[in-house]
Amino acid sequence: MSEQESNVSPVSPSLSAEPRKGKRLYEAHKKIYMRTVEGRFAKWRWVLVWLTQIIFFSLPWLTWNDRQAVLLHLVERKFYIFGAVFWPQDVFFLTVLLIISAYSLFLFTAISGRLWCGYACPQTVYSEIFMWIEQKIEGDHAKRARLDTSPMSARKFGIKALKYAIWGVFSLWIGFTFAAYFSPLKELLAEAPTLSFGPWETFWIFFYAGFTFLFAGFMREQVCKYMCPYARFQSVMFDQDTLIITYDGARGEPRGVRRKGEDAPRGDCVDCGICVQVCPTGIDIRNGLQYECIGCAACADACDGVMDKMSKLRGLVRYTTEHAIREGWNRAEIVRHVRRPRTLVYGAILLVIVGAFLWGLATRTALRVDVLPDRVDPRVVGDLVENAYTLRVMNMSESRRTFRVKVTGLQGANGEDCQCLQFFNDEDVYVTMDAALSEEKILRVRAPRSVGKPGRNRIYFEIQAEDDPNVMRREKTIFQFPG
Repeated sequence: MSEQESNVSPVSPSLSAEPRKGKRLYEAHKKIYMRTVEGRFAKWRWVLVWLTQIIFFSLPWLTWNDRQAVLLHLVERKFYIFGAVFWPQDVFFLTVLLIISAYSLFLFTAISGRLWCGYACPQTVYSEIFMWIEQKIEGDHAKRARLDTSPMSARKFGIKALKYAIWGVFSLWIGFTFAAYFSPLKELLAEAPTLSFGPWETFWIFFYAGFTFLFAGFMREQVCKYMCPYARFQSVMFDQDTLIITYDGARGEPRGVRRKGEDAPRGDCVDCGICVQVCPTGIDIRNGLQYECIGCAACADACDGVMDKMSKLRGLVRYTTEHAIREGWNRAEIVRHVRRPRTLVYGAILLVIVGAFLWGLATRTALRVDVLPDRVDPRVVGDLVENAYTLRVMNMSESRRTFRVKVTGLQGANGEDCQCLQFFNDEDVYVTMDAALSEEKILRVRAPRSVGKPGRNRIYFEIQAEDDPNVMRREKTIFQFPG
């Protein structure tokens, strides 16, 4: 289990020890020396740490069809996600994905509070890792507090230098991996020995590494308390049936240790203050729900340990709802109240959007075509009128393909296609491309003057894959006849 920063005293660090002298714009920051905590929720936090980091660090190394499996290639302006290739024209999918993320946040927050913050948020995950490194080098929370207050010495300098060096190397590794999602990993590995990265790659490696070092190493709970907007609007998504970390005041109060010969009634809370000492944001959960609480349940683990030693029932601090505390509900009743109007509406909307997203992906064509007519006036060659077009064909599949191009659309006297449109060289046009590439061709189309009306006439370009007739696009454009 990691050792994180904690207050040695049970007093909340948000309260300055120095008496106030008049009004202050802000309170002075007091470093939190978080005490080590063990328990089921702590184990789940480390499961999520390992899971998220295995995914983050391993994805750039996976290959698919002789290329990087996950690559958001900014230079080529293409996103490779395993077997799918997304182009700038697919921004619709990104928009829908962001909407899904937003509604998922609303739904899961309404049900279970800030589980994301407490277990999977990068700020929480990297703070956990950095504090584990700190604990291994500097010792437990009491030793770290003494080391920080001691005068500078060779020993203190060496310990701090070693910690910062390991933090720095790990941060650079994180920044390098982050850049590998946007620039091919093979290129970055080839450039790494000589540090010959491109300008934007250099910027993002050191930018991401620097802020990871700063946020996870020094700012920690300040990011959650003062910078993260989620803490500020979470109350909009909470209600009295939302699962949150809650102190059972009816059971715990009045708090304090029963002394020998004392007749006054006492609750189960012995006022040890360990719940405050293990809190990563330094709050006292016994004061009720606070926006600084990230739902990590460290206080629940700590309190359960104390209850075990006191031979009392666990759960004085636990995941529950305000209604359950007030009404004395059991677990089945809590689960039953998960289904309420708010969660049903969020769930229904989310289901519809996810269904539309999956349908869009399933029906997404492997071919995209743009036809741009030339802006110059049509050219007259004898009895023929010639228009020029720029044809942009994008092969969005993972295989080399040849596409046949036809042009149709002008109507004869009987209203049927007169088959009078032809390319400049009177031959069929074929476009052959490798996987996930685009190509532009300048095409000139001719038609007799007698088959069209002066001005704009609608025609169609039909592009079809030779190996799969179902891969076909029909794009409309205009054919201009002189007046």
